[in-house]
Amino acid sequence: MSHDLYLAAKAAMAKAYAPYSKFPVGAALRTEDGRVFSGANIEVASYPEGWCAETTALGHYIMGGGGKIVEIAVIAERMAKCSPCGGCRQRLAEFTRPDTKLYLCDETGVAETVTMGEMLPYGFRGDILK
Repeated sequence: MSHDLYLAAKAAMAKAYAPYSKFPVGAALRTEDGRVFSGANIEVASYPEGWCAETTALGHYIMGGGGKIVEIAVIAERMAKCSPCGGCRQRLAEFTRPDTKLYLCDETGVAETVTMGEMLPYGFRGDILK
């Protein structure tokens, strides 16, 4: 992973709106052509109505034209190696392949590298609906 993907996730985390949980998270993803899309978690008073950093990044990715996602970085201020929640794993799986790299980061950089297939081995895939 290029260090810039980590830095994009970290910069996004700094923009998180997490006044209730005090748990800022940042995510960044890179497409095959090198574009980087990042996002932060955004909370609202009605807790389940907020959204995660990965979801925000995916929104930017879709609005930016999409493409093949080749790597993803996630960082949380208060937890090393924070992994995407179950819902975000499923959302990410919609746009990635099982071999897409997922970097779980800490304050110094990448702490662990896994694949989307390892994170969600039995994910629901849209291709079965065709």
